[in-house]
Amino acid sequence: MAWLPLLVLFVLLPLADYAVGHDPHNPAPDEVPTLARDPWFRALTLLAVPVQYVTLGGSLRHWTGAGFGIGGQLGWLLSLGIVGGIMAINVAHELIHKDTRLERLAGGLLLASVGYHGFKVEHIRGHHVHVSTPRDASSARFGQSLWQFLPRALARNTANAWRLEAQRLRRQGLPWWHWRNELLGWSALWLVLGAACGMWLGWPGLIGFLLQGLIAASALEIINYIEHYGLERRRLPDGRYERTTHLHSWNADFALTNLLLFQLQRHSDHHAHASRRYPVLLHHPDSPQLPAGYATMFVLALVPPLWFRVMHPRLQRWQAGEGAAS
Repeated sequence: MAWLPLLVLFVLLPLADYAVGHDPHNPAPDEVPTLARDPWFRALTLLAVPVQYVTLGGSLRHWTGAGFGIGGQLGWLLSLGIVGGIMAINVAHELIHKDTRLERLAGGLLLASVGYHGFKVEHIRGHHVHVSTPRDASSARFGQSLWQFLPRALARNTANAWRLEAQRLRRQGLPWWHWRNELLGWSALWLVLGAACGMWLGWPGLIGFLLQGLIAASALEIINYIEHYGLERRRLPDGRYERTTHLHSWNADFALTNLLLFQLQRHSDHHAHASRRYPVLLHHPDSPQLPAGYATMFVLALVPPLWFRVMHPRLQRWQAGEGAAS
């Protein structure tokens, strides 16, 4: 049963995704303002904060006390980390782009629960600026396997978050260790959470807390690998790169996984309009199209030969102007 969430997410969900099918529908222009202001959609993302913390605490307590064997411990921890990647990091991704202090705070609380709070800085000031260029550690190059990409992305994005925050403070005449460095605050919260798990559940609780965060962060970077694999922005004669558009991210219009992931698979529109709320993200048929939803592509990415066999012909057709949906 410890492996059941993984069975649901990576076996049953892909099957259901194909059964439910595609949803290329976009909201009508006159519906967009109403949907964007609807408090229901905002409440759903804010609700993820208490749900994530209760799930994390309850799951760690069960993991340390259930008497699992090695297989059960591994399955439970992998399940917890993957769920954290979905509930904490995916929802935080929506929240940190918003202009209200409450939503940005909620995003930081979610990211601190898995110890990947540097994402709050690096994603906006790093990834969105340099996406689909060699300067972005979250944009996989053509022919780069997931296992080459993943450790580099985790290490470089963490270091880059601290570098970007230090640069911001330096422009204000402040040192990196100043209390206004928000990464110091989120790191302190992460340390408090880890210490609380250790005091409550002993060394197994602390170890479980740290490992579930590493798994959640890895799940995020696997999704980044899927979202931008092989796509590049053209370099202009002046040395700069062309503006980011909906052509620089992979899109997926599978209804069920989009519903479960707050429309994350309409990622091409998100990069073209980063502050747009998830209910009004658009499907662009001329964007490069994934052959399946993220649940399926996640599994494919774990097996590089299979990933290359599926993605390389599709990428090459799209680059040749023949479309990626065929």
